[in-house]
Amino acid sequence: MGSFFSSTKKRENIDMALAKAKQIVSSNPVVVFSKTYCGYCQRVKQLLSQLQATYKVIELDEENDGSEIQTALTEWTGQRTVPNVFISGKHIGGSDDVAALHQQGKLVPMLAEAGAIAKHSTQL
Repeated sequence: MGSFFSSTKKRENIDMALAKAKQIVSSNPVVVFSKTYCGYCQRVKQLLSQLQATYKVIELDEENDGSEIQTALTEWTGQRTVPNVFISGKHIGGSDDVAALHQQGKLVPMLAEAGAIAKHSTQL
């Protein structure tokens, strides 16, 4: 009996976390769902900072509902790992995906189009 109620409550928490994540993504040009101790997350945040991009970081290990948000992100994007990066509301992926976009010369134009960097700083 108790497992039905706890699984229902857990589902409600994940649904609330998903709504929260979607609201954050829709109201910020660039969002990085991260964990403070994650080296891959540090790499993405360092790259965005070097590009002088404006971005919102959600450190899941510091959020009360961080594990629910991570579960919700998994359901939404199919990606369980962090960093989980969004640009202009679009799921980009993780550290390797962001690095690949940068190596292909696609990251800076995406950030500029999102309004996360000034158009003149595109040659970094």
